[in-house]
Amino acid sequence: MEKTLEKRQSLQCRIHPLGTLSPYKYVVVCTWHEGKWLMSRHKKRSTWETQGGHIEPGETPLDAARRELYEESGVDDAALYPVCDYYGYDADSHSNGVVFLAVIHHISSLPQSEMKEVRLFDTLPENLTYPHVSPVLYSEAKKVLDALRGGR
Repeated sequence: MEKTLEKRQSLQCRIHPLGTLSPYKYVVVCTWHEGKWLMSRHKKRSTWETQGGHIEPGETPLDAARRELYEESGVDDAALYPVCDYYGYDADSHSNGVVFLAVIHHISSLPQSEMKEVRLFDTLPENLTYPHVSPVLYSEAKKVLDALRGGR
């Protein structure tokens, strides 16, 4: 378990222009609701994270983002906007994916899943599952959010 924690905490990422790293393996969703970031907490961890995960066979990245968003937060109605591609890596492995911004219209109850809870934050909490990745991805998502809000 300790090795897995070290692996998550050592993960890094590089941002790439949207569409340059396809085909994708993962999706990450940075989620915005009423002026705050919505983050999820896994049942086995005390840290906070984005919604996201593997793209299943036959799924588009957008389909995967919608599915993961619902499974990991209960968000059942949101506008999703592609943000950027990312390349995640650590000393042992690497992978790629696409980042989405979700602007929530409606949240239902958290479905039975690996997530224990969701919470809204004014800013990203210090206790992040991926401390070297999440701030980078949220920074990119905020640029898209700002553009949607007319530069505010």
